Amino acid sequence: MKTTTLFAVSVALMFAGCAPVAITALGVGMATGVSHQLGGIVYKTFTTPQAEVRRATMSALNRMQVKVTQSKRSGTTETILGRAGDRDIEVELEALTPATTRMTVTARKDAGLLRDSATATEIILQTEKVLGPT
Repeated sequence: MKTTTLFAVSVALMFAGCAPVAITALGVGMATGVSHQLGGIVYKTFTTPQAEVRRATMSALNRMQVKVTQSKRSGTTETILGRAGDRDIEVELEALTPATTRMTVTARKDAGLLRDSATATEIILQTEKVLGPT
């Protein structure tokens, strides 16, 4: 009887920490999803000059059939605006150094109320694909 009680207490103590860990992991996963959904802005830094990232971005947008509506430059930052279906696309290319470019992509849906991080992510992935291994 004493061995059975000791075993039961050991098992209970061993699994006592699992529920808080599982709840914390679930909360973090949900928070990440909500943050991703609400934030919807996707970033990537390339070890590639801005001009090359721009060419690759334009190629990726063309391949995805995103209609580029405007391109404007302000200092070391270039902003490319486009439209795909009911989404407004904004790609910002910032030259951090002559060899490093930070790309920020936002895809807004329904007049900017919702952000589509999946489309923004795909634009970055397609740009990366055009650039090839760096």
